[in-house]
Amino acid sequence: MRFIIVTLFPEFFDGPLAVGLVGKAVENGLLEVVTISPREFAFDRHRTVDDSPYGGGPGMVMMLEPLVAALRHVEARYPVARRFLMSPQGSLFCHRKAEELARLDQVVLVCGRYEGVDQRLVDGGYVDEQISIGDYVLNGGEVAALTLVEACSRLIPGMVGNKESIENDSFSHGILDHPHYTRPRVFEGLAVPEELLSGNHEAIARWRQKEAVRRTRETRSDLLAEPSE
Repeated sequence: MRFIIVTLFPEFFDGPLAVGLVGKAVENGLLEVVTISPREFAFDRHRTVDDSPYGGGPGMVMMLEPLVAALRHVEARYPVARRFLMSPQGSLFCHRKAEELARLDQVVLVCGRYEGVDQRLVDGGYVDEQISIGDYVLNGGEVAALTLVEACSRLIPGMVGNKESIENDSFSHGILDHPHYTRPRVFEGLAVPEELLSGNHEAIARWRQKEAVRRTRETRSDLLAEPSE
C-alpha cells in the first residue's frame, strides 16, 4: 500500500515511519510513504504557499495554486490514487473507514496548515473527500495523516504477525476490546480475574465477551445504540 502525503513539513514523518511495526512494514516493502511539499510547486522565488484571507481576519490561508499543482504532479505519477483532505470539517474517521482505505492500493493525504486551505480545493473537486480524526483543531493535518497511516497500515495482510490481534481489536466487532492482563498475578492487591486463570477456554471466551460489552456500555454506550431505521 502506498500513501502519498502532501505536506509543508515532510520531515515530520521521518521518525514515526522508522520505528515499530510501521517501520518494519516500510523496510519490508509492505508499506510505502511518499511525501511531497507544495513549496516545490510555488510560483514565486520565495516559494510562497500561504496568503491573507479575502474578507479579512486573523491568520493565513494555504494558497490553491501550489496545492493543485502538487496534486496534479501526484496524479501524473499515481493516477489511481484517491485524494483525502485532512480537515476538521470532514467526516469522522473510524475503524470501518480504515478498513475501506486499507483495501486501496494508493491514498493521497493532503495536510492543511494555518487557518486552513482555500475552499476551492474542495469545491473544485481537487480532493475526493475530507476526513477528520476528532472534534478538535490541530496545528496542521500531519498528526491526523499519521493517524490514518498507522490505523490503515496495520490492516494490511502481513503487517501484524498474529492476525487475531487485529480481528479482536476494539471496534473490529462494533464494540470495545476486553481487558488484558499479564504477570504478575497480583500487584499491590490488584489480582488478575480468576476466570483467566481457569484454563477453561470456553469460560475465558465468555468472560472476555461479557467484559467487552460491559466496558463498551460504561464508556462508549453509543456503540451499542440501535441503528436508525
